[in-house]
Amino acid sequence: MPENLNTKLFYGVSFAFIALNIFFIANEMFWFMALPAAAFVMMLFFFSLDKLLLALVFITPFTFKYEHDALGFAIDLPTEPIIVAITALFFLKLFYDQSYDRKILKHPVTFILILNLVWMFITTVTSEIPLVSFKAFISRVWFVVPFYFVLIQLFKKPDKIRLFLWLFGSALALVIIYITIVHSTYGFDRKVGTWVVHPFFNDHTNYSAVIALIAPAFIIMAFYKGYSVLRRRLSFLIFFFFITGIIFSYSRASWVSLIAAFGAFWVLVFKINYKLIFVGLVLVVGILFVFQDQIIMNLERNRQESAEDFRAHAQSITNISSDASNLERINRWRAAYRMFQERPLVGWGPGTYQEVYAPFQLAMDQTIITTNFGDLGNAHSEYLGPLAESGLPGMLLFMALALWVIITGIKNIKHAESKEMRWISLGITLGLITYFTHGFLNNFLDTDKASVLFWGFLAILVAIEVYHSQKQSPKKSS
Repeated sequence: MPENLNTKLFYGVSFAFIALNIFFIANEMFWFMALPAAAFVMMLFFFSLDKLLLALVFITPFTFKYEHDALGFAIDLPTEPIIVAITALFFLKLFYDQSYDRKILKHPVTFILILNLVWMFITTVTSEIPLVSFKAFISRVWFVVPFYFVLIQLFKKPDKIRLFLWLFGSALALVIIYITIVHSTYGFDRKVGTWVVHPFFNDHTNYSAVIALIAPAFIIMAFYKGYSVLRRRLSFLIFFFFITGIIFSYSRASWVSLIAAFGAFWVLVFKINYKLIFVGLVLVVGILFVFQDQIIMNLERNRQESAEDFRAHAQSITNISSDASNLERINRWRAAYRMFQERPLVGWGPGTYQEVYAPFQLAMDQTIITTNFGDLGNAHSEYLGPLAESGLPGMLLFMALALWVIITGIKNIKHAESKEMRWISLGITLGLITYFTHGFLNNFLDTDKASVLFWGFLAILVAIEVYHSQKQSPKKSS
């Protein structure tokens, strides 16, 4: 009898939903169709948060930004509302349990990250435009909490680390295939490449930076002999899609970042003495300083501007005399530095650069694409942006975070308990090197795709050191 009742109830609810759906569609109210999906998400939220979080990782490459001009807000759909809910749940659980894994909290990366957030909050209070800064601060928190503090608990299991990489990587590959097909219909025109990435990415530089961030992990997995032949071939195929996307993005910054990662690969693989590297860097900086006038004169002779030809486009990287993109980036950097000079300690407030930088532009620095409305990006630097917005401590804290993340990656490459974790650490460390290199020319941690991958990668490196290193396990390396 109960089984018969359940059957009738099932058919009754199904019929009622179909009838209501027909009514709402007839009245052009299509949102009702989303209720089953919403109900499913709610079930995952309460009963299987780990699966929901990993689902978000897969969905993120497909998200698009919805902007409501009248209300003055923008949101990434469909993921951001769920991310906000997970963040709220984390703080409620933290308040109720009053505990979190101390091994994670004591890790230097976590410590620096928390300091960074605390300083960001302080500079939000002192901000020139507190509402804008508060939005920027909250946005940073709701990416850091789910994709660092929550995900890191999942990464106690190595299979979850693999799953994170494959979920994001395979989804991104599908997006790249779509964008590349659409781009091909325009003959891979360079100018088309700047907007064909919509609606998934806001511009081609963000698109290529995200690809460059994850690409090294897949080429490393493609050569790891501990995986099956099928998995290695799939890894290489996805890497091929990544390289295709980077090439046809025409993003010179990403090309440079991959060269930096390639150089770092040889340093790490051949275990070159870091003292020699440090001496070499000091020597290079010294030469650049001593011969700066001659170097600038030579760079100013380069008149090659952005072009369709890949070789000519690469040559335009050092054009600081006529290339509008390069000159505008320098203009933004100088404006950021002048903002820092006026408020060196606390800056102007997180997220305010685009609102206040205009008066700090000098006529001699302005280009044909200069704007006073902040509608063409921000400071174009992951280092100078915090310098202008959160003062010298803001920039130093981000630099400290970058340095200790690389140190953690190097330690994992040497000491992870399994060969697989050492190889994955190598791929992720190289990926983060591309981002920190790219960070000299652009900044994307205010976007969802870069944030999910960046904070997720930090979580993986810390989790490997805390949960999967030889210091924590008696197991011998394989």
